Amino acid sequence: MAITRLPSAGFSITIRISVTADASAIGRLTTCVGEAGAIVTALDVVDSDPTTVVVDLTCDTADATHADQVVKALTALDGVDVRKVSDRTFLLHLGGKIEVSPKVALRNRDELSRAYTPGVARVCLAIAENPADARRLTIKRNTVAVVTDGSAVLGLGNIGPAAALPVMEGKAALFKRFGGVDAWPVVLDTQDPDEIVSIVRAIAPQYGGINLEDIAAPRCFEIENRLRELLDIPVFHDDQHGTAIVVLAALTNALRVVGKKLADVRVVVSGAGAAGTAIMKLLLRQGVGDIIAYDRQGPLHRGLEGLNSAWQWLAENTNRDAFSGDLKAALRGADVFIGVSAPNLLTGDDVAAMAPDAIVFALANPDPEVDPREARKHAAVVATGRSDQPNQINNVLAFPGVFRGMLDAHAEEFTEEMAIAAARAIADVVGAEKINPTVIVPSVFDSRVAPAVAAAVRAAAQHPAPPPAADPGPADLPEIAAEAAAPASPLSS
Repeated sequence: MAITRLPSAGFSITIRISVTADASAIGRLTTCVGEAGAIVTALDVVDSDPTTVVVDLTCDTADATHADQVVKALTALDGVDVRKVSDRTFLLHLGGKIEVSPKVALRNRDELSRAYTPGVARVCLAIAENPADARRLTIKRNTVAVVTDGSAVLGLGNIGPAAALPVMEGKAALFKRFGGVDAWPVVLDTQDPDEIVSIVRAIAPQYGGINLEDIAAPRCFEIENRLRELLDIPVFHDDQHGTAIVVLAALTNALRVVGKKLADVRVVVSGAGAAGTAIMKLLLRQGVGDIIAYDRQGPLHRGLEGLNSAWQWLAENTNRDAFSGDLKAALRGADVFIGVSAPNLLTGDDVAAMAPDAIVFALANPDPEVDPREARKHAAVVATGRSDQPNQINNVLAFPGVFRGMLDAHAEEFTEEMAIAAARAIADVVGAEKINPTVIVPSVFDSRVAPAVAAAVRAAAQHPAPPPAADPGPADLPEIAAEAAAPASPLSS
């Protein structure tokens, strides 16, 4: 059975099977699953009698259709009775993934009187007299709102607020697990920028930071910029800045592996939306040699008509030679490819045409711009957004530590100095002695990452760099314009 997608834990199933008890029974089951293209991850005996054995066989499949094919293959075996199939992802989501848990015990009247009335009134009056005390005396000091309108959820598109809630729950769980931050989903049944800005502004007193999530371009840019002007707490659009931070960290180490400098490389970026624009902005800040940006209409270059203001700026400040060919042609001789766009745009032959020791970041999820197996035949370093491939570019390396640092510093805004500091911290966690073509970023489960990022961001917040001198070059990038278009980051949250 041929499958084009790789099996993943995201499509893991557990199949309860009754099979004739003979010496070859278990082997026949696992062989069947393997021949069907799935990966057996566990097999547990549940029950048995003199003639049969009941087992729970757990395997990773490529998608729902593939899972059905695996079950049908098992059912077709002689002596096999498939009793039940459980989708482990749906089981994990039953009842949601997060909950509220009190930090104080309420065991008697004395404790109740201090946590609630009448004692709580004294705390309320103290905050009324000095509103800044809310950071010290309430959950504000450690709480983030994860705000979405459901318009650009993962690679699923505009599926609405209710359907976006499982992703926002997951984001909140990641905040707690990796950064110790109490985050809560705020899913809004509106996609009007004015309403979103108004709602977030109204609920902001409760929170120490706002994480915008899965809001489609162009309104994501407008919403972020307006909220930054209105609020005295950090506003961070993870699809933009989280992605850019981790890409810069990974590219820093990838360039160390191949012995190249950022100032000397030519980068081709597929996708000039939320993630792509932020990535290019950060690379330009760091002095990249040149960038060619692609989106639906082709490469951005000087003289191209009908561009919105953000794309116009990119056209004027990237693509030094005004290249106007297609994506495959642009890759010839390029040092780096960064894809935040759509699956299966390139082949291994396209990667082979890149410069020696090429770097490929194919980050579209779940299917990247080029098959990573093909890319690795020709590129020196390959990264994807997938958890089942080496060098996963995952935003969870950034946002928990970024918010941990901003909350600890009582920061009032997120800055590019913080982004650069976070990227350096992530890159340095790997360690010079550990870097190699398959290890350019730390594991998302590396316990050193979030504290290192938090410390770097906290230092950047407390000791900001002086503003750059007036210069028309990359050091004076304008805010991303509200009219910017293209899809939000395809990276998983």
